Parts: sequence; C-alpha cells; structure tokens
Amino acid sequence: MIKLDKPVIVEGKYDKIRLSDFLDAVIIETDGFRIFSDKEKRAFIRNLAKTKGIIVMTDSDSAGFRIRNFIRNIASDGEVINVYIPDVFGKEKRKTEPSKEGKLGVEGLSREIITDALTKAGVFHSETEKTETRQVTVTDLFEDGFTGSDNSRERKEKLLKKLSLPSKMSNSQLLKLINTFMSYEDYKKAADEISDG
Repeated sequence: MIKLDKPVIVEGKYDKIRLSDFLDAVIIETDGFRIFSDKEKRAFIRNLAKTKGIIVMTDSDSAGFRIRNFIRNIASDGEVINVYIPDVFGKEKRKTEPSKEGKLGVEGLSREIITDALTKAGVFHSETEKTETRQVTVTDLFEDGFTGSDNSRERKEKLLKKLSLPSKMSNSQLLKLINTFMSYEDYKKAADEISDG
C-alpha cells in the first residue's frame, strides 16, 4: 500500500474502489457532476484544501476536466495538487461500451499508470528535495513551437503524447506539470526529438 497524507478527490465510487486497492489514503467522491449542486461537499472539499491540501485525480475526458476546474475554483485559497492521467483508449470491464470519448477513466487504469501520474504531479516529493533550477516558461513553449504558430496544436499534441499526458491539457497545466517532474534539459530533449521526428 502507498500511504498518502492528503485526501484524494475522484469522480465516482468505481474510481474510489480502484485506488483503494493500493492507496492508503482518504478518498472522496464528487459523485460526478453532483458536486456542482452539493453545497456541503463543496464546503468539505474547500476546508480540506485549506487545512491539509487535496489531490485531484479525475478522468482525462471533458467531464473530468470540467470537474477538476470546478474543484480548483472552489478551493482556490487552499492547496490543490492536480494529478493528470494519460489518455488511454479502451473500455472498462464493467461497461458494455466505451465512454463517449473512448478513454479509460481512473477505474480502468493500472496501478503503474496511476502511480506514475502521482509521481509526475510531485505527490511523492517533499518540499526540501526541490532545488533552484531553470524552469520551463511560456516563452520556451512559444520558441519551441508548442504555442503561437500554425502547427503548434499538432506539436503540442505530440509532446503530450510523448509525456503520456491527456490531450485536453491547457498550456498552464502543461507548464506546471513539466516543471514538477522534468528538468529543463529533459524538456528540451523531448522538444528536439519532436522536431527531428
């Protein structure tokens, strides 16, 4: 079991069951979009973010990003760690058909993929381990052609795929994640490989 000191916010009960297999943590469900109208749960999550910090792990589809952004807004004065799962296409065993976007949710992913996503989000790193290093900036993304050019969308999609990140990730989310789990040199190497490929 992997012990986490911060509660993990997920969309539904099957996500919670999946994570409970290998995470020793408080796991809270949003009950999907019900979080939008559940004042008590919103207040609870807001308070947790202020007092302990929270880890948000939603699916990589549109609904997951909508819920994630909502939580970020309601808990903006607390600590919110976003864990992004990659786009993995397929169908969960309990379902008869794939989801609308064809992507597996948290419940359908392997322990290795989820653990890797937690690592990339910096969940396992303490603050004392961080050192002052060159950060990747918005300007770097622009200069490397991931924003602001005719083919930047295509290049960004290639970068996200190379880093096993979801395709719907915004530039600011991408920057934060890169600076959490990659060095500037590793980023430049990935950017160069996309240019050469």
